[in-house]
Amino acid sequence: MDVLVRNSGKDTPVELEEGQTVFDLAQKINQKMPDQAVSCTINGTLSDLFVPLKSGDIVELLSFTDEPGKEVFWHTSAHVLAQAVLRLFPEALPTIGPPIENGFYYDFANLTISDADFEKIEAEAAKIIEENFKSERYVFKNPQEAKDAFKGNPFKLELIVGFAKDGGVLSGYRQGEFFDLCRGPHMAQLGKIKAFKILKTSGAYWRGDSKNEMLTRIYGISFPDRKLLKEYLTKLEEAKKRDHKVIGPKLDLFSLKEEAPGIPFIHHKGMIIWNRLLEYWRECHKRKKYIEIKTPTLMVRELWEKSGHWANYRENMFTSNIEEREFAIKPMNCPGAMLFFKAKSHSYRDLPLKVAEVGQVHRFEPSGALSGLFRVRSFHQDDAHIFCTLDQIQESIHEILGLVDEIYGTFGLKYALFLATRPDKQTIGTDEEWEMATEGLKQALISRNMDYTLNEGDGAFYGPKIDIKIFDALGRMWQCATIQLDMALPERFDLDYMDSDGTKKRPVLIHRVIYGSIERFIGSLIEFYTGKFPLWISPSQVLVIPVADRHNSYAEEVAQIFTDENFETHVDITNESVSKKVREGQLLQYNYILTVGDQEVEHKTVALRTRDGVVHGEMKIDELLEKLKIERKTKALNSPFHKEKT
Repeated sequence: MDVLVRNSGKDTPVELEEGQTVFDLAQKINQKMPDQAVSCTINGTLSDLFVPLKSGDIVELLSFTDEPGKEVFWHTSAHVLAQAVLRLFPEALPTIGPPIENGFYYDFANLTISDADFEKIEAEAAKIIEENFKSERYVFKNPQEAKDAFKGNPFKLELIVGFAKDGGVLSGYRQGEFFDLCRGPHMAQLGKIKAFKILKTSGAYWRGDSKNEMLTRIYGISFPDRKLLKEYLTKLEEAKKRDHKVIGPKLDLFSLKEEAPGIPFIHHKGMIIWNRLLEYWRECHKRKKYIEIKTPTLMVRELWEKSGHWANYRENMFTSNIEEREFAIKPMNCPGAMLFFKAKSHSYRDLPLKVAEVGQVHRFEPSGALSGLFRVRSFHQDDAHIFCTLDQIQESIHEILGLVDEIYGTFGLKYALFLATRPDKQTIGTDEEWEMATEGLKQALISRNMDYTLNEGDGAFYGPKIDIKIFDALGRMWQCATIQLDMALPERFDLDYMDSDGTKKRPVLIHRVIYGSIERFIGSLIEFYTGKFPLWISPSQVLVIPVADRHNSYAEEVAQIFTDENFETHVDITNESVSKKVREGQLLQYNYILTVGDQEVEHKTVALRTRDGVVHGEMKIDELLEKLKIERKTKALNSPFHKEKT
């Protein structure tokens, strides 16, 4: 029989014997390396390699470099982790073990371990991998059979009940003596795993609910090559040096407290960055003729029912009953913007109407998912809702993409584009509206010659979107900007405008954010710059250090000159040595450190040292001030003294 092997969009026929599997196919076309043929799709569906093929099947072999292949690799590795733990701690109860963005984890009940146990778990995992078990899938005949197989594990029994309600196939995977409830797919053999590492352990509530039992979560990573593990661990060490959760508090930018889980406290220095970002944001939007509004944080349930959030997003919303009416704290700004548009009549001459709002939103995130400023329960979105006509869509998206490019370019940020299409379920809007909206976004990207990745099924419930992810200094990607085309909300809120022919028409809605979450954007900048902010947004711009007490008065005079010009300036008049003060100023990431002694007092100058530790010597205050004002005004990424290093 002939099957078709798809590679880069091209289908090549390969002859196989009846009953042969994808694994046999991979062997025949020499896809044997550890990073090759870790999984596959058969006729577009992700599948195991040991599935028998039929004549005419279209097979795409997935390697470790393909995202779905990587997920299968890490999902299989999670089972290796669980098997190793059960060999060492047979009383532990395995619960779930999914692949994640970088690696995998597995949660266990009835297990207590520490870092000291990692080495023996890794050693046991190495034995399991060396045994090179074949992954075998078993489909249960009915839910009761599955319950019988896991009767001693209440967590698995709960999952089985849920899966049975969904009506999906109940299956399990066996490797050696280990059998686990799992939908799969898995790698055909464990031997492809050439590097396996336990990263950390933490507590996690069952299903992310604090009312449930606390479990022990073990995080791991694996690769088809030991070199890849070494590179990853090196990158991990570098990432630790850039961790905003460490740098931010050290620089007194923000803090996280148990009294408000998932809701950061922004400190004075953090607010300096915050305000600089918003000043720049408002400057750009005023130029593009946006208007700015503010909508209520708490609104009635009926509004969220009309918008579709109550049916599709309720589990992520915080609610409250007030005077026998149910309210919700807004998880998104969109419905408020709809009410704003509806508050008055509009003509085609008003469109496109570009309405911006820096709105605070609240969303429930499980405690185990919270992470610094990146995953929070309350954050501020730099939202905008653009109401336009059908023939203004492409021009509007062009302008947004241009604004994204301008703003990200100012920060020196590189980014990637992802076109996310309609999810499989729980969406609003007609097929025709989704098709038109998706095509509008696609054509805008094509017409600007912008490369993008297609993310099938990853759109919002109300429309397709362009997600824009920034790269940090380590090449990691962070979701920030998004552009979403929506024809459903204008319909739900019965929005209209008077067209040139005197008839009422329905506007098209474009949702978009650029910073995304201001909190997350600040966290990204902390890691991108390693806390060394460009002068224009730096909360610590100038530090003046007197050499001795007799120079304090002059140091205060110098500081006042820079303060009067709106520079964030501080004087260190502590009793520490000059060298210690300089070192402290460098640790606090002051852009410029000015020391003043007898010579500087006599000449009315300062001795300049930049953040990189380079001493530039004596300098006139007016000359330095002028350079700094230009650096700030141009939003330069580097100091004008950067090239003057010797």
